[in-house]
Amino acid sequence: MAKFDSLWNKATTSPSHALYLLHRTGDFLPFSAFLLLVPFSPSAPRLKPMDEAPAEAAKEVYSVWALPPGDVCDRIKLIMAALRSEFGGPAFEPHITVVGAISLAPDDALRRFRSACAALSRYPARVSAAAPGNFFFFIDPSPEVIETKSHACAHFGYDNSTPYTPHLSLLYADLPDEVKEKARQRVEELDKEIAGVTFEVAALALWKTDTEDKSLESWEPVEVYQLPPNPK
Repeated sequence: MAKFDSLWNKATTSPSHALYLLHRTGDFLPFSAFLLLVPFSPSAPRLKPMDEAPAEAAKEVYSVWALPPGDVCDRIKLIMAALRSEFGGPAFEPHITVVGAISLAPDDALRRFRSACAALSRYPARVSAAAPGNFFFFIDPSPEVIETKSHACAHFGYDNSTPYTPHLSLLYADLPDEVKEKARQRVEELDKEIAGVTFEVAALALWKTDTEDKSLESWEPVEVYQLPPNPK
């Protein structure tokens, strides 16, 4: 018993030597004492619980936009700036929505975006007319526009029961109907020749677009993908 007390004192003073003492001395320690000694070792590995899983990345809201080329973008921005100065509303970049707001983890959103873009090429788009009672230009629903949207939505797992109406937004504002009509007339005054303009979509962009943020201050681009020329 004296030997046990001596070993016990040494082990608890320097717990990491508990197994070493057993090996060197050949002395017998009761199994219950061994169980008490082992947990004291500062070098003993700490195992994670079997059901502990790595933390998931927080999800954010993303959208995919088709970007008009520089010259068309500049014309649209002039109209947008004039409308904001008269009717209010936040600033945002000209775009045609391809995939609407969807909640995804950042890495997943970027992976899906790159995968979708890799199979696409540049395609034509045409401004048709200002939408009555709204603040956007209709974009002709050509086969290329619809196919691009369907392809991208499939990669993102995006399913919207609302029929797709391709458009180019000009103003985000909650206005009475009579003011909306005034805004539409103002659009026609600002650029009478933009209806009918055809351009090539050469880039898609992945944007963070938190739909709860009405100021749009949190909206930011994640990546722009330059589409290759259409081989046809």
